[in-house]
Amino acid sequence: MTSPQAPWSRALLRAPLDWWEQRDAFLKDGVLALVLAPLAFVPTLSNIGSQIGDLPERPASALSVGLVLAQTLPLAARRRWPAGCLAVVAGAFAAHQALGFATTFGSLGLYLALYSAGAHQVRFRHGLAGVVSAGYAVLALVLDRLGSPQDIADYLAFYLTLAAFWMVGSTVRTRRAGEAQRRRLAAEVATAAERARIAAELHDVVTHHVTAMVVQADAAQFLLTSAPDKAGEGLSAVSDTGRRALTELRYLLGVLEATGESASADRAPTLGRLGDLVEQARRSGQPVEFSEQGERRAQSVDVELAAYRVVQEALTNAMKYAAGQTTRVLVRHGEERLEIKVTTDGPTASPAAAPAVRKPDPAGGRGLAGLRARARMVDGELEAGPRPEGGFEVHATIPSKPASE
Repeated sequence: MTSPQAPWSRALLRAPLDWWEQRDAFLKDGVLALVLAPLAFVPTLSNIGSQIGDLPERPASALSVGLVLAQTLPLAARRRWPAGCLAVVAGAFAAHQALGFATTFGSLGLYLALYSAGAHQVRFRHGLAGVVSAGYAVLALVLDRLGSPQDIADYLAFYLTLAAFWMVGSTVRTRRAGEAQRRRLAAEVATAAERARIAAELHDVVTHHVTAMVVQADAAQFLLTSAPDKAGEGLSAVSDTGRRALTELRYLLGVLEATGESASADRAPTLGRLGDLVEQARRSGQPVEFSEQGERRAQSVDVELAAYRVVQEALTNAMKYAAGQTTRVLVRHGEERLEIKVTTDGPTASPAAAPAVRKPDPAGGRGLAGLRARARMVDGELEAGPRPEGGFEVHATIPSKPASE
């Protein structure tokens, strides 16, 4: 379980990671540039280079070496500054073609720069594409004036080749953005589900224990006037209930911590602690009968917690709406499913009958709705409603999931 973080804290945590990612990308691109630069001067690789001008060839010079390096070394920044990288590489390629220097393997840097701009440029993408297209049109006119034998079809074919590299980069960028968006949506859905689960946990813990403490405190106040010698027992019950509430809240807060080290397993609500719930309800003045059938098996944490909360919420409703009425808790351990049935006695549903039992709304209420959602999370079912013979019943069926799975 993860704890929610403020936007500024997430930004602070993300900043070092972004720095390391940029550093790693810069190092990889730097290696690419350093490998491509010397290969540009290997004569046997010159046939693989890019050529559009076909002007009379000039002998190599210091200027030609500089233009070749300008088409390769800027690739070290192709992901960090894609627009600047493309501007330098494209400008060097255009000058190299216009001056008629021999084709080199380094001219492939133009294709890499175009791909990188399409994949990594974030702002002014359309403007950058327009500038590059205009620059290519100017280069075509210059080459034509210098006597290039290429015609319009040749220039158009080369332009489409350049555009294809840009589009491949754009496609990669779109897919990457879509995947990032899906991850963000999945994280938001998971966060919302986690918040709902935390809210349900807090509701179950606080409502049950506070209800029990209120009932016990009322009983202790009554005993102070009617039987002072027994009032101490009522106050002791209030104190014990408060300690149980603090124990469960500490466990829940421990789970919420990022490290989870404080989430001690001995405080986790389990089926073995159902007796404590029953005893707490009895000390609150609620007559409770508890029975188990079948062999108890260690279940997964989700199953045990769901079963515990079902009994807890049912007893809470009994103390709130049917104080003093007999409540029966039955837990049946089966090989394939765990069945829980909590029934509270009460009068039959008759117009003339006195409303001694206030029945919770079976279709509403945060507690019962939360229990239904919790049961569905473990592939279980929960039904709750008034009984024909009177009273109220909560019936849950949860598939068994051994702890070893």
